[in-house]
Amino acid sequence: MQNFCYLCASNNVNIVSVMIEIIPAIDIIEGKCVRLSKGDYDQKKVYNENPVEVAKEFQDAGIKRLHLVDLDGAKAKHIVNYKVLEAIASATDLTIDFGGGLKSDDDLRIAFECGAKMITGGSIAVKDPSTFLGWIENFGAERIILGADAKDGKIAVTGWTETSDDDLIPFISGYVSKGISKVICTDISKDGMLAGASTELYKEILKAEPNLFLIASGGVSCMQDILDLENAKVPAVITGKAIYEGRITLSDISKLLR
Repeated sequence: MQNFCYLCASNNVNIVSVMIEIIPAIDIIEGKCVRLSKGDYDQKKVYNENPVEVAKEFQDAGIKRLHLVDLDGAKAKHIVNYKVLEAIASATDLTIDFGGGLKSDDDLRIAFECGAKMITGGSIAVKDPSTFLGWIENFGAERIILGADAKDGKIAVTGWTETSDDDLIPFISGYVSKGISKVICTDISKDGMLAGASTELYKEILKAEPNLFLIASGGVSCMQDILDLENAKVPAVITGKAIYEGRITLSDISKLLR
């Protein structure tokens, strides 16, 4: 990982404590820490060949939570990089939520046995809702996060390579009525672009579901984006590329956490 040295200085952002939970992301392809742009596997950049090293840096900064995504699994439609999950869980105390290609009870069993505290299901919730609802019942709603990835207001699936006919907010509300309390929502058009988060979209979701633990994802470029989400009363935010590109520093995240 490159040095973390820059934090939106040109925006004159004051570093103050926040209530929003900041969750760094590690996306895995072939065991390496990568980031995509708009979910495009052809726009891949490798940031570190050792994800465990990255996770340890996050923990050293005082971060408690990690969003770990198996991008190989998302394409293969089954868990692939469980050894990376196991290695990070063994080397850190981070609370890991794990997603990417989880399609069966066996996938979940492997993920939980390898150290995930929660899993994120996206495509499965669209294509096989009976299985996803079974996970809520069998593993507990507190351990299941709904992945609601949006493209032009529609739910996207299969590693964002397909768009479904499901509208975003009704899709989320349908699962809230079934017991889901945590949702990661990614605006794919923003993901990896460092162009700002879809704050207005998250406001709409929270207006429809005010008790939802909504985790914003995609587009965060600097600390001001996080503060804007905080002001919009978004409970949590995932950030990846902004950290890896040095636009948000672990030092300043550490200050916020203190």
